[in-house]
Amino acid sequence: QQVTSMAPGVSTIQPNGEANYALAIRGVASSDFTTNVESPVAMYLDEVYISQMSGAGFMLFDMDRVEILRGPQGTLFGRNATGGLANFISEKPSDEFSGYIKGTIGDYDQYKVEGAVGGGVTDTLALRFSGSYHENEGYINNRYTGEKLNNADDSAYRLQALWSPTEDLSILLNARHGEQDIDTGFFENVTSLIPGKLTPSRYNPILNGYRDHDGNVWAGDYDRTGFNELKTTGFTGTIKWAFKGMNLTSITDSSTVSRHYIEDSDASPIAFFSYFLNTSADQFSQELRLDGETEKMQWVVGAYYLKLDITDNNGAITDPFVGPAVTPGAQAGILNPYYSNLDSTSVFGQTEYTLTDTLALIVGARYIEDQKDFKYSDKIVEFLDPNARDFDAASNVTNRVTNGTYKGDRDDGEWSGRLQLNWTPTDDLLVYTSLNRGVRGGGVNAPIFPLSPPLGYDDETMSYDPEQLDALEVGFKSTVFDGRARINGAAYYYDYKDYQAFYILGIDTITFNTDATSTGGELELVTSPIDGLDLLAGLSYNDINVELATGDVPSVQSPKWTFNALARYEWPVLNGKLAVQGDILYRDEHFFALTHLETVRENGYWLSNASVSYTHGDGDWVATAFVDNLTNVE
Repeated sequence: QQVTSMAPGVSTIQPNGEANYALAIRGVASSDFTTNVESPVAMYLDEVYISQMSGAGFMLFDMDRVEILRGPQGTLFGRNATGGLANFISEKPSDEFSGYIKGTIGDYDQYKVEGAVGGGVTDTLALRFSGSYHENEGYINNRYTGEKLNNADDSAYRLQALWSPTEDLSILLNARHGEQDIDTGFFENVTSLIPGKLTPSRYNPILNGYRDHDGNVWAGDYDRTGFNELKTTGFTGTIKWAFKGMNLTSITDSSTVSRHYIEDSDASPIAFFSYFLNTSADQFSQELRLDGETEKMQWVVGAYYLKLDITDNNGAITDPFVGPAVTPGAQAGILNPYYSNLDSTSVFGQTEYTLTDTLALIVGARYIEDQKDFKYSDKIVEFLDPNARDFDAASNVTNRVTNGTYKGDRDDGEWSGRLQLNWTPTDDLLVYTSLNRGVRGGGVNAPIFPLSPPLGYDDETMSYDPEQLDALEVGFKSTVFDGRARINGAAYYYDYKDYQAFYILGIDTITFNTDATSTGGELELVTSPIDGLDLLAGLSYNDINVELATGDVPSVQSPKWTFNALARYEWPVLNGKLAVQGDILYRDEHFFALTHLETVRENGYWLSNASVSYTHGDGDWVATAFVDNLTNVE
């Protein structure tokens, strides 16, 4: 969230709290929390694509940099995406011995430690080990049980080995593991008996008259402690070989995500509706890239293969919707197991050709073949022990009724492309215009509740087509004031065909194809007007409209205006430097669902942070005091 808040038009979104993470760029976002769905904005860790939103909440430690690309991507590397990408790059092993350790203490009994150590083992081999651990007791009070919710209990480790037998060849091995086990799934209970109206003072017969009308969003009455158990592992081998003026890159990765999640969705002391998601995903990817350059041309060609095997389920523990359990002590509910297998193969390439001293032409293309098999069933079951930690274990579930089943496959061929003209009248100014086509593969729904006519367990309802985005963009990048400032700006128009709209009605979900358009732009400034002072500011505008039968509505998580700014001033003190820093972020009004009702609207808000730090000497140690959410915004 700290990274994305400093990039105009980019934000972090969490479709269901701590369980799923995704990025939104220029209004391109998805609030689909079904785990067989890939986000329209791709996320990478050390050039490895992260397909599962449940695995995207990885800890950031020992990082070198983050690269963010706005707009469709498909001609350079990795997985194709309509919205853009973020690439998180960790520190790599080096011959020089180095390391650090960082500890944090804070409110809510927060304790966090991270660190790294590495260096050369032989003349050709270097290692680096890094890790992070974070815990706090949580900031939500469960008045019903006395527990704290939304705590932190996260750990992650990374071991990297870099072997460089020659100057032209390097082999990097990366092994990583992360775990999370937190109490989550809280909401503020608000009764809404009249569609589209917030009526917190009305009597609620479904929850035995319970209502929470004290206005305190930091507390609730939850009969169930929700949790998110998450484990991620990954092994990556990256080979880079320079030969005959060209560079060959091979990235081979095997990753797994295992997630167990449940929440008290009704946010009351009544055992009414507890929604769950479970994930078991195995991912294998292989990427090959070859690049080079001549006097007038830079080029890259490559191939990418992605295999995803997913065994998931979703559903709810709930009596009222499906009738009471017949087994004493059990509770009835819905269990929807589904299985998804994806094989995606693509080839891509891009070239930048110098036409004149000031003009350059960029041309790129990609072809993708996606093959997906999917099996799904919707069952009414009994959970023998609804409070068991492994509530969906086979030994805890007895089948009652199968409402419907679906078995289908998709075989989609898609292409994306890029055409761009760059004009550089001086070394300090780039003006460009581009036409970019991005695509996102088709998918399959995994609805929570039994489908009612006219919806059915058939291709028309369950399956949806690939998404296509044609993006026209003009912009500039400039360096001014003798290198003391960078000013960048862009304006764009997006035209979607078969936009994948994620629709929530009540508490059921469906994705379908429609059309959409978007218009917007960004302006950003980075400057150091005097020694020791750094300023950063960004402004973005986005107007995206999704076509529905009831009229056009804005997309989810897409505020029209966002603004961010940061100021930092550093000056010499004693044998080091003292620095003060403040940053602020504004997100305009936005909606969490395409219903566009009052119940899914969030008002615009400002978030601010402040810190003061002292750096000793050449940076041997640093001490920092900070306050996040300075004005305590809810």
